[in-house]
Amino acid sequence: MASLDLDLSDEQVQLRDAVHRLVAAIERPDWQDLTHKLGLGGLTLPEVAGGFGGGMIAVALVMAELGPALAGADWLSHAAACAAIGAAEPDHPLAGALVEGRVRAALIGPASAASLPHVRDDDRIEGTAGLVAGGAEAALFVLAADGGLFVVDSDAAGLTREPRKMLDGSLAADLHFAGVVARPLTGRAGAPNAMVRAGRCAEAVGLMQRMVADTAAFLNQRRQFGAPIASFQVLRHRLADMQLAALQAQALTEAAVIAIECAEHGEALALDSARLAIHDAARVVGEGAVQLHGAMGLTEELSLGARFKRLLAISAGLGDEAGLIRQLAPV
Repeated sequence: MASLDLDLSDEQVQLRDAVHRLVAAIERPDWQDLTHKLGLGGLTLPEVAGGFGGGMIAVALVMAELGPALAGADWLSHAAACAAIGAAEPDHPLAGALVEGRVRAALIGPASAASLPHVRDDDRIEGTAGLVAGGAEAALFVLAADGGLFVVDSDAAGLTREPRKMLDGSLAADLHFAGVVARPLTGRAGAPNAMVRAGRCAEAVGLMQRMVADTAAFLNQRRQFGAPIASFQVLRHRLADMQLAALQAQALTEAAVIAIECAEHGEALALDSARLAIHDAARVVGEGAVQLHGAMGLTEELSLGARFKRLLAISAGLGDEAGLIRQLAPV
């Protein structure tokens, strides 16, 4: 079981276990599985809107479980957008449809898009949001940029969408805005962006836990010179390096998740530390897992290759590594 070592309530334990059972039964759950079977469409919407009322910890638990199943890319963007909507407008007319999964939402922000449009003084949006996670099939967008939050319908006049299939198999979209009318929401633009970044870190932790476990199992199964290759000291040291990097990334991710959940002072520092640890661990764990599997490491027959691609995509989406180092240790 992909797991974060957090102090959980009974409801959070039940949530984690339910997601784990789903991914154990279905190799790669789709949107219908996540929303109709588990009700995850409304995880971050308040209870008064029919949702679960979950915060950062609940989102992180789900993402850690969905990571190995490669099923969390679209859902996380929806969860962050719903958190922003629910905090500002718990009685939003589409709240029920969002909870039931009949309507998808997506966040447009620096955490979930490669480029951002800008908002004019008259609350009209101009420009392009590039490679928006979850944007290919969303019916509702929350723009978290320019210091504010804005809601836009996917069928708004002046908005066009170009779906994109990413290298890791996930779907994104380029969104082109030509004077699109947006409706402001109250709230901090940084809040949903922090949820996405911490959620991506938790997803990476789940992926790395699975990759380390699968690599250890492979080393015990593969034999050379009459012995499992897991008995070779150099390979054991390589696996130990992978485990250490994954554990460090997990610990810093847990600290960031708690800081965001509790709105602690210093949550930005905790999140930047986690993002930097994921950058490093993704390289150590991903490359180690592929190399220790030998020539079959990137074949289509193994899910390892797809997980490695997703891990690299998460790392790239967490921001520039050199920039994070400068933020954490300014000269």
